[in-house]
Amino acid sequence: MKAVILDTGCANLASLAFAVKRLGVEPLITREAADIRSADRIFLPGVGTAKAAMTALTERGLPELIREAHQPLLGICLGEQLLGRRSEETGGVGLLGLIDADVRQLNAPGLPLPHMGWNRVFPKFESPQAKLLFKNIEPGEWFYFVHSFAMPDGPAAIASCTYGESFAAAAASENFMGVQFHPERSGKAGAHLLANFLGAAA
Repeated sequence: MKAVILDTGCANLASLAFAVKRLGVEPLITREAADIRSADRIFLPGVGTAKAAMTALTERGLPELIREAHQPLLGICLGEQLLGRRSEETGGVGLLGLIDADVRQLNAPGLPLPHMGWNRVFPKFESPQAKLLFKNIEPGEWFYFVHSFAMPDGPAAIASCTYGESFAAAAASENFMGVQFHPERSGKAGAHLLANFLGAAA
């Protein structure tokens, strides 16, 4: 198993790498085209703003490599958002366009933003990607979130969560999948999801 964590220049890579190592897989943190193309699984992490992240990806020559990926790819937090079409953050920014959904600020009147902490996630098991990622994870399991923007709970969503409104806790299109929460910070449930993605046993 060759698992690659994309060196996006806009993420804390160490915690994700450590979570993957705990599952018995030694991940490679890289931005090299040959490594990405030969990977069995690809992680796309991200923190910060969509604009800064897209700038960092472009500077590293990663957008086309990501768009060409044929392997299962998992975006995490901002990494999920980057898979969408466009974000309304920072006046609007074009994204990778791999999932047919826009990213917008959460509508959570009376609640603090960012949405930070544990919340319940409900997979949509009619989706094959949800069956893969959430295999043997109970609906309503708790995962850890830190975000102010998200994809809507629309056709691309494969799991939902509620914070003021229902939003996509996970979204997918073909081999491109994303989770809005941080599985590497979500205890046993997060480890199980990462193991499902890797095809390993949690």
